[in-house]
Parts: sequence; C-alpha cells; structure tokens
Amino acid sequence: MFESISSKIEKALHTLRGKGSITDINVAETVKEVRKALLDADVSYPVAKEFTDKVKAEAMGRNVIQSIEPGQLMVKIVHEKLTELMGNAAVDINIKGTPAIILIAGLQGSGKTTFSAKLAHYLKTKRNKSVMLVAGDVYRPAAISQLKTLGEQIQVPVFTEEGNMNPIDIATKAVRDARLKGTNVVIVDTAGRLAVDEEMMNEISGLKQSLNPQETLFVVDSMTGQDAVNTAKAFNDRLDFDGVVLTKLDGDTRGGAALTIRYSVQKPIKFVGIGEKMDALDVFHPDRMASRILGMGDVVSLVERAQEQYDEEEARKIQKKLIHNEYNFEDFLSQIGQVKKMGSMKDLIGMIPGMDKLTKNVEITDDAFKPIESMIGSMTPYERRNPSCLNGSRKQRIAAGSGHTIQDVNRFVKQFEETRKMMKAVSSKGKPPRMPMRHR
Repeated sequence: MFESISSKIEKALHTLRGKGSITDINVAETVKEVRKALLDADVSYPVAKEFTDKVKAEAMGRNVIQSIEPGQLMVKIVHEKLTELMGNAAVDINIKGTPAIILIAGLQGSGKTTFSAKLAHYLKTKRNKSVMLVAGDVYRPAAISQLKTLGEQIQVPVFTEEGNMNPIDIATKAVRDARLKGTNVVIVDTAGRLAVDEEMMNEISGLKQSLNPQETLFVVDSMTGQDAVNTAKAFNDRLDFDGVVLTKLDGDTRGGAALTIRYSVQKPIKFVGIGEKMDALDVFHPDRMASRILGMGDVVSLVERAQEQYDEEEARKIQKKLIHNEYNFEDFLSQIGQVKKMGSMKDLIGMIPGMDKLTKNVEITDDAFKPIESMIGSMTPYERRNPSCLNGSRKQRIAAGSGHTIQDVNRFVKQFEETRKMMKAVSSKGKPPRMPMRHR
C-alpha cells in the first residue's frame, strides 16, 4: 500500500539525518525531494507545492522552539501535514434512517459492485445492521449476476427486477420492500461507463433526487492516476457526494491521486479496499495512513484486527492445554486460521513498524502458511493430537504426503516445539498465548 510514495518520501527525509540543525538550505533540499516524491507518485503539482510549502514553514518555525533532532522533527511535521491533507480524522458513514439509503456511484471497472457487497458485509458484521443490496446496473447483466453471487456469499438479500430497465423504479421498489421488512440499510449499486458522459450523469443525478439517500459514495480505482481526480470533480459537481471510497489500494499503486482527490473535492475518504475478500475493507483513518506512508506501521489497526478475531473462550482452552502440555497440531492449525482471517499477510506486515524495510525485497504472499497446513494435513488424527508420537517413519510418510522433504518436517516440528514452550511460559504467567510463527 503506497509503497512507491512511501519509499521516496523516506529517502527524501533521510537527507536531514545526521544534520546538526535545521537551516534554510537543508530544509529546502529535503522539501524539494519530498515534492518530487509526491509528483512521481501522481500527486498534482498544486497539491504537492502547497503541502511542501506548509512543511517548510512549519519546520523553520518549530526549529526555534524545539531541540529535537532535525530528521525526527521533519518526519513529525510531514506526518502531521499528511494527516491534515487526508482529512485529520476518520469520518463515519451515515446510516440513520428507516431504512438508511446508500447510493454508490463511479465509473465502470472502479469496483462499485464489489465494494457494495463489502460495505454490506461490514455493516452486517461490524455494525450489526440488516442490509439489502439493490442491483441498479440494468445495462450489464454480469453486474447483476456478480451482485447476486456476492450477496449469497455474505448472506445478504439482493433486490433485482429482471427485465426492468428503469433503475429509479427498481431502487424505489427496493426501498419500499426494505421498509416493509424492517431492513436497516439499503445499498444501491448503479451503472457506470468507461468515461463520464451526460447520459450516465443524468441517470445517477435522477437516482439521487428520487431516493434522497443518507449517503452518496463515489468509488474510485486507486490505480487510475490523475484521471481519477477529473472524474471525481465531475461526479461531485453533479452529485455533491458525501465521501470517497478508494479501491484496489493493495495493488502496486503510486497512491498520489488519492491524496489529490481529497484535496480537490474537499470530501472525506471514508473507506479503502485492501484486497479481494469480502472482509478486505477498512475505515479510512488519515493519521494511520500517514504513518504507513512514512514507514511507521499501523499498530492500532493491527490490534483492532486481532481483537476482532479473538475468541476468549478458545483462548482459555488453549491456555489450559498449554499449561498441561496438551497443546497440539490441531490447536496450532486453529490459531493459523485466526491469523489468516485478519487479512492478507502483506497488509499485516505493513502494519508492523519497520517490517516493510526488512521485507522490502521479499515476496510476501498469502501462501505463507501453506507448507505448515499441508504437513499437518498429511498427519493422521492421532498424530495431530499427539505431537510426541512423531518418529522417523511417521515423519517420512508426512513428508511424502505433503510434498516436502524430511528436513522440512523436522524443521517444522522443532519450530512447533519451541513455539509451544514459549507459549506455555507466557500462559503460565497469565498472559494470552502468542500467535503462531510463520514457516520459513
């Protein structure tokens, strides 16, 4: 996430490290490099210039009153100004209404349909709301089929009306149906085009006027660059939308357009899509995103994700098993499952301060646990429950069955035993068990 802009800004700030004090000359050098990093990352020139001018003025002003190391001071100031640029604080979605109506707008291919389903899943699982999805893209049968499939996947009803080519009529009927059923939130997916055109804008404007939604969200593909800024302006001129959603932020995106959109339309970024799974949706926190851009990680979000997957009763069982030396491969596999539910490995590693540098040249994939899972999967139920029974012949069979070498199996078993000892030591002190290690 924002890998390009992050590495370039970090390199720019490095020029101040080791300097005895802040001066006009070294600040000017640093600010010039920061501005270049922003421009290279697709931030528009007016935004980059205003941002770096503020950083420079702040740095020179604070230098008089603060005796902090120059490099640290500049990082602190850049973090503050990045947070300010992206909106200072998270802005909640408005879901007050009977039902609350959320209108989704954007170009074709921006990820509107997938986001609609992700938002429904988020509201259902994290906000405890009953949700209905509405298939309002009447021009693309594939969009309706996709929404139906996603709705089934997250167990959220999808309102469709086959043959009806009037999206306003469909949405109006859906809202009426939701009101009768006592549904809390209605999310209306709409048609998009490959480019902004009058027909599309008239249609989406008509939908907003007829539905009077509590929330209108503009969905934009983070990888579309400066074109996304012009599109956002066009939609905002007609819709006066309430917030922006950035999709595909997990890709190799330069990320600068996202910063420019927030600045250009003065509307908050409310959500970011960080993967393909239905739970790969995050509320946008400007301060946390600024930390990640500067390579400082995002421990708060990491802890929140861990807490969401934390099962207190299961943790007590694990702790009891550890104390009595009964912790086994099945328990270990269960904990791996909880870690995987937290999100993609690449995203999780990006939340740990400093880990992005350590893993810079390492390919991080979601297959990190596959070797462990395949070895445990090749064990018999008895072996999974009794790790101490693994002798040479059993390990040979596990290696052959999982497609690994006997050395791989020995290494994993040794790591498992070491992890179990450490977890037992922690559990004996009354602290929660640690997460399992990754296979290397």
